[in-house]
Amino acid sequence: MRAWIENLRKWIDGEEDLDEQGEPKPRSKWDDFLVAVAREIEASMQREMFTPPGGPTYVPREYIVFMSPADDAEWQGEKREGLERGLHYVLSERAKELAGENEFQTRTLTVELRVDPGLDAGRFRVQHVWDTEAQKTMVKPRKRAQPAQEFVTVVEKDDEATIVRPRQPVEPLVPTFSVLVHRKVPGAETAPPDVRPFFKDEIVIGRGSRHVTVDLRLEGDLEVSRQHASLTKKGDEYTVTCKGANSISINDEREVASGESAMVKPGDKITICSYELMIQV
Repeated sequence: MRAWIENLRKWIDGEEDLDEQGEPKPRSKWDDFLVAVAREIEASMQREMFTPPGGPTYVPREYIVFMSPADDAEWQGEKREGLERGLHYVLSERAKELAGENEFQTRTLTVELRVDPGLDAGRFRVQHVWDTEAQKTMVKPRKRAQPAQEFVTVVEKDDEATIVRPRQPVEPLVPTFSVLVHRKVPGAETAPPDVRPFFKDEIVIGRGSRHVTVDLRLEGDLEVSRQHASLTKKGDEYTVTCKGANSISINDEREVASGESAMVKPGDKITICSYELMIQV
């Protein structure tokens, strides 16, 4: 494992692992994917790093990697554990190197893996989080489910077989509605939208924290209150209620102040600080 991590550090710097003939050793597509993710996290770290006069160097301590459903299915078990360990070790060392002679304030770094249904295979995006009070979600390697048997034969004492029919597939749950989430940050690259499904008629939206639970988390923007809004579905009608200190905008036309509610419909743009939300049915 340590040799692989050392190779990963070389690959991030653009160096090749050479064989006895001095030729670059081939890398797997998984190695290439990991290197691309590590480089993007390091770039985010460098963009956000700052050292106040006379103070230590700070970087965001949490980085969320959004992967496509296809890649998430591939990165399971020990392979996923290797991805998490490799990223954590290499990026911790990188942060210390970037800090140079300055004291490094951020003691621990967390890399969290999540799924974005809007991403294609091989694509990913990285989001840094400065809010240290936000509740962390640790992603553990999931064991791949064993395929269900099509039939089971039970032999009884009289040698007659009882055939059990194949189980009917369970219909997947259909979300009550989904919300398209997009964050606009001046000067930053435009991230692909994130579609989040919900299976109930009312959700709470906000930044959340260790002690404040929300259904739709909007991280990284301190102008977003921990519980900033609620979205309620009643029949075919939707109502958004502002609960935060900053107001909400509907289609850039109507302002919804704290304590007020407004009717919205699928396709309307609901702006909460730097986030834009849109209901999808």
